[in-house]
Amino acid sequence: MARSPSFDREAALSQAMGLFWKKGYHGSSMKQIEQVLDMRPGSIYATFGSKDGLYSEALARYAEAAGAELAKHMAGYDSILDGLKCYLRKIATSCTDKNEAPSRACLIVKTLLEASNTHAGHSHQAQEILGAIEQSFSELLEKAKQRGELKDSTDCTRLARLMQSQIMGLRSIAERNLSSGDLEALGDDMAHILDAYSCHTSVYS
Repeated sequence: MARSPSFDREAALSQAMGLFWKKGYHGSSMKQIEQVLDMRPGSIYATFGSKDGLYSEALARYAEAAGAELAKHMAGYDSILDGLKCYLRKIATSCTDKNEAPSRACLIVKTLLEASNTHAGHSHQAQEILGAIEQSFSELLEKAKQRGELKDSTDCTRLARLMQSQIMGLRSIAERNLSSGDLEALGDDMAHILDAYSCHTSVYS
């Protein structure tokens, strides 16, 4: 029985994400894309319009998956602050898996760095995605403040940007092949920074 077009599309996007994460946009040739997706050039262009279209859609799927992962993680915590602290530690732990694409410098950050001076469209898309992630953190922090988990003086927008910069830095420094212990220690340090804004001591501290 033939696979449905939607299934094929999702499978192709998943394969494309892995290739682009490893080699970047410019480092991924059409021949490599054809081989990884197991699609002929005509099929790729008919489905995604162009290499640009494929990359843009793969980046969007990557961002959607990251957002879903954060939401699923936070759903497991009654305390927003505890959830965020454990999320930071989880990211640090995932960075020890060198074979898992999301574990190292993420595709969004890689896109921003690669495309800043070479592809305005991809750079703009990466900027928008990062802005949306920062907004998600800010909304979670605002909710935590309303619940009395954070000090009233907390600037949630500023703290959200600090969290995002820490995550970006952590995933980038993981490229130095630091030990799992060093990366986990960094995750702990990042999580403990949130203690300065807390109204009480977390059970996960």
